[in-house]
Amino acid sequence: MVVRGLYNPLYAAQRTFRPSRPGLVDDREVRRLQYWRTGLGLLAWVALTLSYKAVVTADDVQGVASDRLDQSWTSVLVLVCTFPVVVGAFVAAARDGLRRVYLRRVLRPLGSVLAIMASMGTSALAMAPELAGFRDAVGLPGRIVIIVALVWSIGFALYGIGLSLVHVFRTADIHEVLPPLLAGVLVWEMALLDLVTGAYDQAPPGIRGLFVLGAPVTVTALSWWELHRLRRHHGMTLRTALGR
Repeated sequence: MVVRGLYNPLYAAQRTFRPSRPGLVDDREVRRLQYWRTGLGLLAWVALTLSYKAVVTADDVQGVASDRLDQSWTSVLVLVCTFPVVVGAFVAAARDGLRRVYLRRVLRPLGSVLAIMASMGTSALAMAPELAGFRDAVGLPGRIVIIVALVWSIGFALYGIGLSLVHVFRTADIHEVLPPLLAGVLVWEMALLDLVTGAYDQAPPGIRGLFVLGAPVTVTALSWWELHRLRRHHGMTLRTALGR
């Protein structure tokens, strides 16, 4: 398993970012909703971009892809900042016995957060001007190792970003109600960030407002439906998760 992860970064990303706690509810409908949460946001972004931004040449396509990657990475960074706040509040609100259980379960989600940050750090090691002295010091063998690590990390990070957004840093390993709750918080934070930074300014004001608010409203509705299904079919609610 470890050896396979060393030569296959996509497999390593699956093992790192997909929840795998024993006893985890495996509901196909919930899993489908998780993919819809991410997919609808991507489709809406593509539609807006193609409608209000000229995409004619290969450079335009590259620019659009770069914008989308930047936005996904920003979402991950916001999620990294939101993760300890929401998870910390959830654990603190739980009763004593459950609190200890959840604290033990936090280790794997926390490990996935550290893994995505570490994977992005290899690009700095390979290309940052400030680390040129280090690259010179390790010589040719060291540079080869750095390049191999960079190539591996690119595949791991790109797939990991997608899995992190779908599975919300595998927070279902803590409890199944956390991913929809955290996804709802994240998407409203991103909407606020879009408003502050003037994102999608190429679109008319009405369309821009519809798009900025449409994503969080849609994701919130899907998150609510996910919580509804967990309650109806599996008896899981936020209240029972906290032992209240």
